[in-house]
Parts: sequence; C-alpha cells; structure tokens
Amino acid sequence: MKEFGYRRAADVEGAVALLDADPGARFLGGGTNLVDLMKAGVESPGLLVDIRDLPLDAIETTADGGLRIGATVTNSDLAAHPEVRRRYPALAQAVLAGASGQLRNMATVGGNLLQRTRCGYFTDLTRACNKREPGSGCSAIGGEHRNAAVLGASAHCVAVHPSDLGVALAAFDAVVTYQTAQGEGELPLADFYRPVGDTPHRETALPAGALITAVTLPPAPVRSRYRKVRERASYAFAIGSVAAALEVRDGRVQDVRLAYGAVASRPWRARKAEASLNGAAAGPEAFAAAADAELAAAAPLDDNAYKVTLIRNLTIAVLTELAEAALDEEGTAR
Repeated sequence: MKEFGYRRAADVEGAVALLDADPGARFLGGGTNLVDLMKAGVESPGLLVDIRDLPLDAIETTADGGLRIGATVTNSDLAAHPEVRRRYPALAQAVLAGASGQLRNMATVGGNLLQRTRCGYFTDLTRACNKREPGSGCSAIGGEHRNAAVLGASAHCVAVHPSDLGVALAAFDAVVTYQTAQGEGELPLADFYRPVGDTPHRETALPAGALITAVTLPPAPVRSRYRKVRERASYAFAIGSVAAALEVRDGRVQDVRLAYGAVASRPWRARKAEASLNGAAAGPEAFAAAADAELAAAAPLDDNAYKVTLIRNLTIAVLTELAEAALDEEGTAR
C-alpha cells in the first residue's frame, strides 16, 4: 500500500478545505470499501481525511413528514431507527440484506452511496478496465460477465453498482445534500449517478472535493418492501434486487415506486413500469406488464440474460405481496 497522510476533520468546513487544497485526498468514513481498494492498489490517495467525528450522525423528521439522514449515520443505526422501520421499511430491509453486522456497524450512509463496483476486473490491476483506467478497454464484455449489467450499459463498461441501500433510496426519491468550498448543494438521487456512456470512470455528478452531508427522504407510501436475490445464503452482493412502495385504493394503484438493483451501473429507477401501473388494477397481470415495459430495453450479454427473467419475477412477486396486504387492510377497514 502506498504511504499516505491522515487528518481528522473537526468540522465540515475544515474537511472540505483539506480536499480543496489536495485534490488527491479522500474522505474516510467507515472505510469498508476505500481501504480495501487501497490495499488492492486501485485507490492510492496521498491523504485520508477522517470525517467520523463530524456532527452528521443524526436522523431527523423534516417539516413535510420526511426524514433527513446524516451522512455519517452507520448502516446499523439506520436500519434500527424506529421511524425508518415504520415509514420506510424497504430501506431498513435493504440495509439488513446488504452486509454483516460487523460491516453495518462501520459503514456509513454517505460512503455506501459512493462505494465502487465489485466487478472482478476493476480490482484486478492486470486486466483492462475503463472504470479504473480510462481507455484501456472492458475485460468483462468478452470475459466473465454473469453478474454484469443488462440495463443502461455501454460498450465501455458493463459493471453494476453494488449498493442495496442505494436501490431503496432511489425508490424513495432521495435527495443528496453536499458541501464544497463554494457552499452547499443538492442532487436528487436520480441525477446523482452519471450514465455510463464513454466515461465510466466518472461515476457521480458530485462536484470535485464535495462532501456528502445528508440524504433526505420525502414522504412516501408506508407500505414498501425490498427483496434481494444472491448466489449464496450468507451475505453476498445481489444478482438482482427490487425495492418497491405501493399504495392501493379501491383495488387500483394510486402510487407506486419501483427500483432495481444489480442490473445497471447505478440503482435503476423503473419509470416505465411505474407509468404503466398508475391507475391500473392492482394484480399480477398488470405487474407483469409493467415489468415487461421496463425490461424491454434490456440488452443482456451471453451469460446474464437470466437477470431479465429474475427481475421480472421479483417485480411481480414483491408488488403482489404489497397489493395483497393493501387489499386485506382495505377489506378490514370496511
């Protein structure tokens, strides 16, 4: 590992100033991804700025009934928070599905959103990877790509984003707040991650040196669910996942939020599926048609076409479970 400096930030302004003075520096939260990449030689910052002591670890209710989650809130604290569990259950489920208790105790919300892909070619310095070394090529396209993207990929990169948390946040229309030397800014999560295009190494729309300070969730349907499929029962990255929130009234869909994980370079908001469901009868037939509308754009490689069927079936199953719960509650209320 390359020798590096270490500074502990005392406040947000000081942390941002340190990165503004040294563009090669990196913020250190839980370090569960960054430190691994440093050991592998993928990341080699000359300075780590520790932000764990900054006052960014609160979860607060907003004036409109949403939640504001500080960037250094640990995944464990996020999943255990009573308001998260009550109002955004899919978010708690996504965090609990994401990693072991030891990792959740260290990993932070801001760091989770910024974690890099787990594509094996990205961490193998002997293989070509446009995300690690722009212009070198993408080894995954002609190599091992069973877990590669089926939506939104390009000829330059087929890696998927590994975050479970990010999928749930995408479904809930989260907004990321950040701080730079020039002041505060906001990015809807829908705009936070850049499309792959021909610059897969440019992963987010964050300005250079920006520090994520919070993630805000607007009010959402209380009935939500996160379902993850992985290749082994123990903690592993998803081969496909769905975050969904659903509100049903008189048997018809009044509000629906749907996002997919492990199918693209970013958490994938299923806008076409949502549009097809608004006002539709809440049942498996409509849910299947919605999934088909979203997945019509899928472009799988030789070995990952199974993801299209997997996500279709997950969409139907999760939305059906939510709809049945809503209809049961509606019947009980009558």
